[in-house]
Amino acid sequence: MPLTRKQLLAIGIVAALTLIEPTAAIAAGNDVGANLSKLLRHYASELYAGILAIVSLVFLVNRRYGELGTFLVASVVVAWLVFSPDQVSSAARAIGKQIF
Repeated sequence: MPLTRKQLLAIGIVAALTLIEPTAAIAAGNDVGANLSKLLRHYASELYAGILAIVSLVFLVNRRYGELGTFLVASVVVAWLVFSPDQVSSAARAIGKQIF
């Protein structure tokens, strides 16, 4: 029984994804949500770093060093808030305990 074109395409896509991201393909167990979130977080962080680099280069080329510093500090804070929500919540609790 020969394979149809759709089946060959599906096999090719699975093989390509396995070659591109082997750790996600052989991740532990059937926890699809956790595996997908790790994969998407990895891609988002790479995209975020790329955008940061491009915008930083624009500031450097235009010799706007003060604004570059402000942008980099703000981007670190945003990255901390987005990529480490557990650390943000524990820091907020610690600050709340100190205040109240």
